[in-house]
Amino acid sequence: MATNAPDRARVRLENISSRAYEHPADRGALVALRSLRGFDEVFKRLSGLFNERALRLMFLSSAVRVNEQQFPEVHNYVRDAAYILDLDDVPELYIQMNPRPNAMAIGSSKPFMVMTTGLFDLLDPEEQRFVVGHEVGHILSGHAVYRTMLLALIRLAARVAWIPLGYIGIRAIVTALEEWYRKSELSCDRAGLLAAQDPDAAKRALMKLAGGSRLAEMNPDSFMEQARDYESGGDARDSLIKLLSLMGQTHPFAVIRMAELSRWIDDGSYQRILDGDYPRRDTDRDASVGAEARNAADSYRQAWERSEDPLMGTLRDVAGSAANTGGRIFDSVAERWKGAGRRDNDNNNGGSAS
Repeated sequence: MATNAPDRARVRLENISSRAYEHPADRGALVALRSLRGFDEVFKRLSGLFNERALRLMFLSSAVRVNEQQFPEVHNYVRDAAYILDLDDVPELYIQMNPRPNAMAIGSSKPFMVMTTGLFDLLDPEEQRFVVGHEVGHILSGHAVYRTMLLALIRLAARVAWIPLGYIGIRAIVTALEEWYRKSELSCDRAGLLAAQDPDAAKRALMKLAGGSRLAEMNPDSFMEQARDYESGGDARDSLIKLLSLMGQTHPFAVIRMAELSRWIDDGSYQRILDGDYPRRDTDRDASVGAEARNAADSYRQAWERSEDPLMGTLRDVAGSAANTGGRIFDSVAERWKGAGRRDNDNNNGGSAS
């Protein structure tokens, strides 16, 4: 088992933009949404349908709030993750009695985190650092706002299931949001690694999510071989089974998460960020929606090129031809929204009338 990374080895990533670690498909969606003037505010207002105050009170009354006196070591991990990822406010973390291993970031106006005892007991300290950093990454990316909308839509879909057309429309939106949700998990595995700065601990945590606490019985190379076997595909029946197995899934399978994180490390992206080569938060407004749309399409195309899956081979060329067209459309829409925002600002600031 690898030794833990010493505290002094951890690098603070000042003013880091969440774009630095976000998966291209996640980043493309977020940049597009952020470029639409007022869209975030609409989402936040709609997410108010979920009573954030009630959720916080529920955990305040039924779980343990982490601080200097309660789970003090984990409290240090939260403070460290917020410091390393340069988060302005240190989020609250609650430990909840629940044997199912899970962690989540909740809320929009003041997001907080929850970790179950099942996950806490499963992980060693450095693996806990990785999970805490993962959840802090969700908060820095603003995922909690959009995830709340997904939960609202899932509940709405259940209520209107008896209306065929209404259910089909909502289900299509939910399916797209679930795909984004899965990519956001890949993003925050990277954020967790940046916070912990211990690749071995990150990989151990993902292996434990698949096989439990008996780490001595598992092997990272064999686990990666599983991922290659899964990605290599099979016949058309396997393709269909894979697609159906993703329905209702908000998290990628553990072997896929391990493979994606390993690729991100191996291609040098992780080390470049530690070396200071990453986008800063104050440049987020300049991000090109079209470029991010093309990056997202390219990421899917690269994933499909790694696969021998026959269905993926068909989709590969479709994505390639759609990427540039979609990018140009996104660019045009974004410029119109931004132009409207500039005109509104000029009018509000007493600009001259035409």
